[in-house]
Amino acid sequence: MRPPPPPDRLREIVGRFRISGDVGDIRPYGSGHINDTFVVEVDQAGAPVRYILQRLNTDVFRDPAAVMRNIGRVTRHLADRLRRAGVRDASRRALTLIPTLDGADWLDEPDGAWRVYLFIERARTYDQIEHPGQAEAAARAFARFQLELADLPVGSLAETIPDFHHTRRRFEALREAVRADPLGRASGCRPEIEFAFAREGIVDTLLDARAAGLLPDRVTHNDTKLNNVMLDDATGEGVCVIDLDTVMPGLVLYDFGDMCRTATRPTPEDERDLGRVRMRPDMFEVLARGYLSAAADFLLDAEVERLAFSARLITFEIGIRFLADYLLGDVYFKTHRPGHNLDRCRVQFRMVESFEANEDRMREIVDALWRRAREARP
Repeated sequence: MRPPPPPDRLREIVGRFRISGDVGDIRPYGSGHINDTFVVEVDQAGAPVRYILQRLNTDVFRDPAAVMRNIGRVTRHLADRLRRAGVRDASRRALTLIPTLDGADWLDEPDGAWRVYLFIERARTYDQIEHPGQAEAAARAFARFQLELADLPVGSLAETIPDFHHTRRRFEALREAVRADPLGRASGCRPEIEFAFAREGIVDTLLDARAAGLLPDRVTHNDTKLNNVMLDDATGEGVCVIDLDTVMPGLVLYDFGDMCRTATRPTPEDERDLGRVRMRPDMFEVLARGYLSAAADFLLDAEVERLAFSARLITFEIGIRFLADYLLGDVYFKTHRPGHNLDRCRVQFRMVESFEANEDRMREIVDALWRRAREARP
């Protein structure tokens, strides 16, 4: 990660975007760990207006032009849909890119790729969900996001991180890491390696269904942590889906599964007391209810049939990624203590076991909600 830019540089960058008025404070904003994010305060004829300035992490997103093309297409498509639907607060319902003085969506500079969004007021994100209603609202917002992009040709978007959710390739990467074992760490995590290899049979499940034409590629978010939805301060409604850097073609099942992976777990991702790690069926039901309340208008039966399984698969995929990175010397995920990635792997694998134990109940929940959603259709 590059060092933070000095204040004068930030002001210079802001001055190259179409922001009118007197620029005031520019300060770091948010809790993200990938991009550099700042809030920009501007006085426009006596009215305070705020913007979000970001420097894209090009170590992670190595083709910033493709990322920004995707974001431009997605945000303009969403804005057009909202305008045609007569939504009065459309600028709060989708991110708005502020163009540069030259009319571009971003700046390509030696010190990084820069962009500016209109700040969404009277809404916020939550790193920790405080009550189930917030989880339901966020799940509904992700489903609505997918619904509103259902008519955007998926081929118009680039795959910004190739094979991001290709579980077979992730599994083969683990196999190679075990074989290479450059730091001699494999002997200390044999149970985890055996756990992963024993479940090789699930890695191709969604890939095979996709190849058979049962699961369509759609526009997907690919980072469905619940803190990527802004919730309205007054109503608690999911207002806007944010963090669009990984929006690209994919399966909606990956989005739903990752939401379940993160939201049904009552512990941190690196919890060391594995006795506390489990999936909560009640939270799964909340997520499924919120998601299907909007997604029922576009999902296929084949997608719904695999919703419960998707939670187990994506959790397994993330677990084997943590394990492979641990074996290779922690070269991808940031760590804060020895064995950090192994701790993360163990949490994911414990969640896989919990999803396995609860999958029949999860399927029953989905089936009941799906029947109810179809009956409610006009």
